[in-house]
Amino acid sequence: MVVNNTQSVADRYREFSEQQARPVSPVYAELTARISEDPDLCALVAALPPGNKQQPNLLLAAVRYLGGPYERWAPFRDWTLTHWDAVRAVMLARFTQTNEPARCATLLPLLAALPQPLALIEVGASAGLCLHPDRYAYRYDDGPVLGDSPVTFDCRTEGHAPVPAALPDIAWRAGIDLNPLDPTDADDVRWLQSLIWPGRTERPRRQLAAIEAVRTAPMPRIVRGDLVDELPALAAEAPEDATLVVFHTAVLTYLPLARREEFAALVRGLPGHWISNEHHTVLPWLDAPAPDDEHLLTLALDERAVAFTAPHGQSLHWFAPPAAPAA
Repeated sequence: MVVNNTQSVADRYREFSEQQARPVSPVYAELTARISEDPDLCALVAALPPGNKQQPNLLLAAVRYLGGPYERWAPFRDWTLTHWDAVRAVMLARFTQTNEPARCATLLPLLAALPQPLALIEVGASAGLCLHPDRYAYRYDDGPVLGDSPVTFDCRTEGHAPVPAALPDIAWRAGIDLNPLDPTDADDVRWLQSLIWPGRTERPRRQLAAIEAVRTAPMPRIVRGDLVDELPALAAEAPEDATLVVFHTAVLTYLPLARREEFAALVRGLPGHWISNEHHTVLPWLDAPAPDDEHLLTLALDERAVAFTAPHGQSLHWFAPPAAPAA
């Protein structure tokens, strides 16, 4: 069993290197390819709880969070083996909860088109940065900047994307996360920064700018717990005179299919709307085409797919007319 689990880890890290890291981060592609060939490191990872705690990006983020070297294989390997107890502790305590506020640029066209004001609930909220779409500025293609903020998110569009003319009016906001992070806590911010892959120099700056933009705003309540277990009670707290919107981006992929189906059944029974932004394989019952680029996410409103989105909010590929919101 241990041998099989070690081989499973090796296969997982090799696949991560080839399919996820190589097109984006040569540094992470090299490290994870080398880890997949290293029986000592694979055995240590295999001894962790299976599933999310063995994730390649969790290991890499833990090493960076602790100040370990990550740009070259030999120093990375030596340091990680020497400091494994500390790395293991971080991996057990933390989660891969990248909080990319620029994703708000791809959510905004749907949020702005719904009956205002809105009551937002984000599942998998991390530090809650995506719960503040009204506190950022946006520029779609070469158009004018929408909003007044110290941070502006640029987004390219294709098709007849309904570029919003105004920011949404948000009356209430809340979130759910297994391990909520505090954007005013330096240690949590350091973890968020460690989760950003090397080579993406604009993303750390953008994330820090977004944190500054929301730091002085009232922080939304983020409930610690499971998204299925906590959602009914939290939704009941939303003001009745606001349109309830449950949304998530690249979150449900971490749940088994049966749990995703349970979540879907729960959201369907709530008054309001559901915005999902996930890989096309995550909600297989959606009637949506598969994107040519496997890294793109599928944006849907109330289970009607309307667009492909880049994973960090940098583009919106609209392929459907805007879905007419229910009354």
